[in-house]
Amino acid sequence: MKLALITGTSKGLGEATAKLLMDLGYTVVGFARSDNKDLNKYHAKGSYHHISLDLSEVDKTEKTLKAFTSNLNYDLISECVIINNAALVQPIEQVGKQSTTSLKKHVHVNLLAPMLFTNHFLNVWGDNIDLKIANITSGAANRSVYGWSAYGSTKAALDRYSDTVAIEQEELENKHKIILFDPSIMDTGMQGEIRSADTSQFKEVENFKQLKIENRLRNTNIVAEVLVKILQNENELKNGEYYSIHDYVKE
Repeated sequence: MKLALITGTSKGLGEATAKLLMDLGYTVVGFARSDNKDLNKYHAKGSYHHISLDLSEVDKTEKTLKAFTSNLNYDLISECVIINNAALVQPIEQVGKQSTTSLKKHVHVNLLAPMLFTNHFLNVWGDNIDLKIANITSGAANRSVYGWSAYGSTKAALDRYSDTVAIEQEELENKHKIILFDPSIMDTGMQGEIRSADTSQFKEVENFKQLKIENRLRNTNIVAEVLVKILQNENELKNGEYYSIHDYVKE
């Protein structure tokens, strides 16, 4: 069995990636707060299974992962792909006006959840199954943006974390591979949240509104195709590599 674990499959890139992997015969397990009826009805070689989970709840996330792996028959799994896709952009606000609750939720979903998933499966499966882990990053990890202190910080931290895991796996001479994938700007619900921000919260809001008007937001299906091709190209997939949609799809 080819297994794929994806966070944030209720919509957007997570949903699009799940469908493509199902087409390739993967058993896809989606971790998200809301179930996806389209994925449940989707006819493909593979299948979809939903696990209801709020990734901002750390204890529940840990318990859910333990329960999930305790019920797996490892002998039936030939490969496993993990895609840490779920992310929040809120709070979009200048520092000093952010609520503790929103910051805590943001860090848990964007940073701690991918760390928990990566740590858990490397620990449980060890050398028995070769893992391919893709952490979804952003250009915001490499530049400071007014109003995006939380988003930029968590993405930057995720990049460094992924790099460190890759170094460790290389030193340990394991076959596990962890990569970063930057999808850039997509036509998703997150973009709607960004465009709804006030200029006092986010100085670049007008630029993002213009991207929508000019139809310059990428379709998630196109981005998902690139991500899946990268993961499927076993001979070219490099541990610790940063992959960007810009290298595969021109403007």
